Amino acid sequence: MRDPSEDDAGVIVGGDAYGGVKLAGVRRRPRRSARVRRRNALVAGLLSMGVLVGTGVVWATPRQIGTVDAGVEETAPRGAENILLVGVDKRDDLTRKKQNELKLGRESGQRTDTMMVIHLSEDHSRITVVSLPRDTWTTIPGKGDHKINAAYQFGGPKLTVQTVQQATGLKINRYIEVNVLGFIDVVDSLGGVTVCTPVPINDPKTGLELAAGTHELQGVQALGYARTRATARSDLDRIDRQQQVISALLNRALSADTLANPAKLASFVNTTLGTIKVDPDDGLLGLAAQLRDVKLDNVQFADVPLADVDHRTPTGESAVLWDKQKARELFRAIEADQDLVKPTPKASPSGKSSAKPAAVAPEQVTVKVLNGTLISGLGARTRTALIAYGFRVPEDAGNTKRKDYKKTVVRHAPGQEAAARAVAAAIPGADLRQADVDGIEVVLGADQPKVAKPRTSPSAKPSATPTAETATQNICKK
Repeated sequence: MRDPSEDDAGVIVGGDAYGGVKLAGVRRRPRRSARVRRRNALVAGLLSMGVLVGTGVVWATPRQIGTVDAGVEETAPRGAENILLVGVDKRDDLTRKKQNELKLGRESGQRTDTMMVIHLSEDHSRITVVSLPRDTWTTIPGKGDHKINAAYQFGGPKLTVQTVQQATGLKINRYIEVNVLGFIDVVDSLGGVTVCTPVPINDPKTGLELAAGTHELQGVQALGYARTRATARSDLDRIDRQQQVISALLNRALSADTLANPAKLASFVNTTLGTIKVDPDDGLLGLAAQLRDVKLDNVQFADVPLADVDHRTPTGESAVLWDKQKARELFRAIEADQDLVKPTPKASPSGKSSAKPAAVAPEQVTVKVLNGTLISGLGARTRTALIAYGFRVPEDAGNTKRKDYKKTVVRHAPGQEAAARAVAAAIPGADLRQADVDGIEVVLGADQPKVAKPRTSPSAKPSATPTAETATQNICKK
């Protein structure tokens, strides 16, 4: 029997999600169980803005996927793999009307908008995504010190790969380049995505205006949400939003509504494949095979630890500096295939596991502050103290309807236990409860809690195991 990987007729999608309907460029395969269909729904999404789950085992020919020379060596057929995904903003082909609609400038050429290192584990069961801040101040081989996104302008994909390898210590096995403007069509092909913002966003540059809360966004708005820097932490908040959008797309791509809808599934696959270029030019056969066992809970997002978020460069620009020691620990853990969400247990002398849940760093946690008393200024004081501790706290601290809270409470949504524990640890004496809330919030009581001083001792050792959040944890709960 002929190997389907040799078929150059188009895309072959595994599973019977198409319900026997023959679509253009799609050849039917034998029926498979729902479990196998869901397990195999893991390719096309990877190919757009870091979306790591798609809709079947997909083989694509060079006619569907573009190619680019990034100087990447041929990848192994199986095993661990480090992928550099670069989002490129290319607007040359857009009409003036479209540029105005998307609130884009008139600049021609290509510029990097997003960089992510994606690690596929040795056992093919887990994906770790690390977003590299585009304002990272680093050394670009042969060009001196610049922001990391300048590598693409200086030397295209090849120099970008060299720069990332030097900065992270990881060998890049595959390069995927995405046209981020094609992301609009990918989102629309799924009927939009659900996101939630803890703070209101008003960005005239992108035309995005959202109140704090949960929103259903279509393509143009979703792109604006993923790209805006109009919040307190600028590019760092932007990375968080991009990870949230990726998780939302994963959730929508793997939903029964998508997998059981032939037209939507085909539209998503074809739209996604049309946004990318790859190196090596292997049609992503090996990658498709390796991703078949990955599940939504096994897609992890980690942030590069930072030492300075407002470093002044010799040219007077604002850039970010990595915490070199902690960043080294992060990338070593990734290279060693460590699970950043569930650290490998260490055996105690008695033979029992002594592992404890990984601590969540304050900078990874967004917490809303509500004053549950009539004490004026309590919310503002607590917000200031939590920010000093390292937490992300929206400006719109409000009041609860009840004003008689005696005890301060840290409330959290299901799945946010670890992050809520980090908040409770910073507020000695506060109660910790699961509740029907979005994310994490602190309701201040008459006990007028004092936030502990941040732990900034220079002698403190970095965590042996960096931490991460899963795609499931990133999804907004309606």
